[in-house]
Amino acid sequence: MKIQIKGRNVAVTEALQDYAEEKLARVHRLLQERHIDEVSRVELELIFEKNPSIAAPNVAEATIFTRGPVIRAKESSDDMYASIDLVTDKLQRRVKKYHDKLYHKNQRHTHAKVEASPGVEEPPAAATAAAPEEITPPPADGHGRIVKTKQFALKPMGVDEATLQLELIGHDFFVFTNAETNATNIVYRRRDGHYGLIEPTA
Repeated sequence: MKIQIKGRNVAVTEALQDYAEEKLARVHRLLQERHIDEVSRVELELIFEKNPSIAAPNVAEATIFTRGPVIRAKESSDDMYASIDLVTDKLQRRVKKYHDKLYHKNQRHTHAKVEASPGVEEPPAAATAAAPEEITPPPADGHGRIVKTKQFALKPMGVDEATLQLELIGHDFFVFTNAETNATNIVYRRRDGHYGLIEPTA
């Protein structure tokens, strides 16, 4: 397993690096114990937010890449070591949740409850982050701007797999290529605990 640790506004000392690698190794062992897809690499970004109004400026954001799903978590606190503890704990909970869902599916051959939405309920407008982030106020003229850009490949998958991936990355919505229709779809979490599916129309 390849581990990449980088810092933004924070120096990744040898002690910090060793601590993070030890914690991530525990997550890797859990993946192996649960016989989950082989891990290709783990990325951990340690961030110190310079904004003095942020109460928990030490942020740890981790992403596990496997042959199957991507598992992501983000946590923050007033201490970087504590943030690493929190983010690895969250990763382990998501690994266990993934394993339990797979086990349940294999044992009972059930499927996730996905409801195709005709547009009655829209996905959350601000559902773009894996965890709550500090919101930067818009400029005085009232015009916001794009402050972060993410790129990812639209992997062909079924709707059930997309809903599971949604849970593993901690987002409120997930964009994917529907393997059955080859169209770009969006699955999102509804307020009632179920999922909605947005499909394009001709």
